[in-house]
Amino acid sequence: MSDMDPGNWLRRYFPTAAAKVRLVCFPHAGGSASFYRPVAAAHSAQADVVVLQYPGRQDRHRERFIETIDEYADAVTSVLQAQPELPTAFFGHSMGATLAFEVAHRLESGAGRPPEVLVASGRRAPGTERDERVHARDDEGVLAELRELNGGSAALEDEEVVRMSLPAIRNDYRAVEQYPPRPDRSVRCPVTVLVGDADPKTTVDEALRWKEHTSGAFRLRTFPGGHFFLVRHATEVNAELAGELAALRARRG
Repeated sequence: MSDMDPGNWLRRYFPTAAAKVRLVCFPHAGGSASFYRPVAAAHSAQADVVVLQYPGRQDRHRERFIETIDEYADAVTSVLQAQPELPTAFFGHSMGATLAFEVAHRLESGAGRPPEVLVASGRRAPGTERDERVHARDDEGVLAELRELNGGSAALEDEEVVRMSLPAIRNDYRAVEQYPPRPDRSVRCPVTVLVGDADPKTTVDEALRWKEHTSGAFRLRTFPGGHFFLVRHATEVNAELAGELAALRARRG
């Protein structure tokens, strides 16, 4: 198990001491906390925005990787248990959506205060299955996958940096591709799903099946674009998150 010090796992880019609600952000496969810095900037005036930093990348590059979604979920659950209680929304993209779902399930099972809403972005429902083996490709094969998903993203322009990130990317792909379908697992909190209409990793039908995994309210919003639609449509995605956080504050009174 990796170091459970919350200071290693959690990033608060713009701390807000008087926040009445919290937003916890879960990065995608191979992703780092810095991906969500713009989200933190957009919401930190009204919420305690906490971004997860997984081991094996950026300032945690010397730590060993976590190899399965369940191990990730156990670790994140342990870290979040130690946080002061606040009404909380989870926001996860791609692998982060699956991880957020598993952490929510653990917290609802008695491990701590569960989130009051889960926003799952760019990821098919936990009960769906695909035979994907990107993690087994050579480096050029993994890079081809990244180019397909990111399009002309500037994030891929520095090939040296990208190649340095390949071990973390491959590790996370292995974790999420070996995650077993769990058609019978569900959460009680509402689930909002965001998906790109041309996402090669998640069809709209696969996204709709998240409805089978909550006994709470369900809502789906489709955006034009591929897997990283949330970058192109950052304003609209942040508006969705702002709405969820406003609803938490309203319920708190």
